Amino acid sequence: MFDLPSYVWALVLLGVIGIPAATSIMLYRGAVAARLGRPTAAGVAAAAAAVLGGWIVASGLLARAGVYHQASGEAAPWFGVAFAGTLIALLLATQIPVVSRILAHAGTPARLTLPHTLRVVGVSFLIVMAQGDLPAVFALPAGLGDIAIGVSAPFVAQRLARGRDHKGAVRFNVLGILDLVVALSIGFLAGLGPYRPLDVTPSTGPLALLPLALVPTVAVPLAIALHIVSLRRLRAARTSRAGADASSQPHRLAEPAYRSRYSGSTSPLASSPSM
Repeated sequence: MFDLPSYVWALVLLGVIGIPAATSIMLYRGAVAARLGRPTAAGVAAAAAAVLGGWIVASGLLARAGVYHQASGEAAPWFGVAFAGTLIALLLATQIPVVSRILAHAGTPARLTLPHTLRVVGVSFLIVMAQGDLPAVFALPAGLGDIAIGVSAPFVAQRLARGRDHKGAVRFNVLGILDLVVALSIGFLAGLGPYRPLDVTPSTGPLALLPLALVPTVAVPLAIALHIVSLRRLRAARTSRAGADASSQPHRLAEPAYRSRYSGSTSPLASSPSM
């Protein structure tokens, strides 16, 4: 740990705890929408909250024990393992049958967009930078990028819920991933990795200490997983609409042909002799 004001701790924990909590709520709502029943929905949400909450506690204990940070000031390999392992585990969890059924619902992209609203707490990076504990080369793109994503998230979710702005939602998710990838890359290049091509002072070493260590080991992989799942569902919805349009095209083509055949002439039934 290093000396940070209590309100910075509160901001960081708001995002680290709030994003998993919001995701669990969205899974509950998705299960209800998928007609899995409220008991199943509550079970899925409780399991997600327990697993994510347990990882928050575990990662916090690892950070406190110095597992993510070495005495030399360079991050230990376990920091990257924690990030990659969490992301892979989350993506694998989407293949669990009940979770997969929940995520297959049409409203999934809108629901999974809402947890990103809490990324406005990226302002904490700017505060820590102002205190002289993080470099501007990291804090500015990471903090401002998170704030931009967080502010736009509820508007994107609202348009998706109304069945509008599919392309805008794709851009939102792509930019959201890009923001996180850029922040992680700068973080590793400026102090978290084994090498420091970006030799700046201060370094990004504090990201391996509490409370900031919880952001790249918990909140960031979860946010990336939410973006990836949303993009998958948006692509599936687009493919489904394209298939529906293609299947209806022959009927639209056949109707004018039928009309042109009998236009201006008497119907075959009308021209038949009366009995």
